[in-house]
Order: sequence, then C-alpha cells, then structure tokens
Amino acid sequence: MKLHHVQISMPAGAEDEARRFYGDALGLREVQKPPSLVGRGGCWFRAYDGDVIVAEIHLGVDSPFRPANKAHPGLVCESLDELEAVAERIERGTYEVSWAERDTFEGYARFHARDGFGNRIEVMTPTE
Repeated sequence: MKLHHVQISMPAGAEDEARRFYGDALGLREVQKPPSLVGRGGCWFRAYDGDVIVAEIHLGVDSPFRPANKAHPGLVCESLDELEAVAERIERGTYEVSWAERDTFEGYARFHARDGFGNRIEVMTPTE
C-alpha cells in the first residue's frame, strides 16, 4: 500500500488563494480534477521528480470551513538549500514561516507555514 494524496479543506470559492499558496508559494503544479469532481470546487496539486508523482494534495471545499490546526501534510525537500528556497518563496508570497521547531524532529530540519486559510503545512529535509 502507498499514499495517493492528502486532502486539505478550503472555503468555497477560494481557488485563487489556493493557487497562490500551493502553486506559487509552495511550488506545486496544479493538475486538472477528473470531470466528475470538477463541480465540487477546490483544486489539486502535485510535486514531481522527473515524470514521477512524489506528492499530491487535494484542496476540497468544506462548509462550514475550519482550518486544520494540528493535522498537516509533511513535504520533503532534497536539500537544505531547497528547504530554505521554499521558505523564502513562501515568505515572498506574504505567508508566515516558523522555524521554531527547526531541529525538534531528529534527522530533519524543518519549518511550518500556514496556507491562506490557516491550514498547517510542514516542509522538511533530512540532515544526514
């Protein structure tokens, strides 16, 4: 068994904000939803390593919407340089990045950010 995707809630009609964070700031590529699911709203994003999908996040409309306070996806960068570049891109997008727990997960450096809806995202890289 392997993980196909993680679903994150978003408010109705906020797809442009989802694209701004997950596409522009986080650097994921938006992909088309299947025709049978388009009418539900939301949007889907992927990360690739060459032609291989390595992460997939589905943003789905939830009403009433409440951001995930603790639950979160954890995305892995290949290097500290990539991790820092992602953090800088997120900050340039005017989102807050927290390095408060940078060294609290053995074997990884990491930061947390919040998307435009308040959902938590963790981005990390191995330190060894």
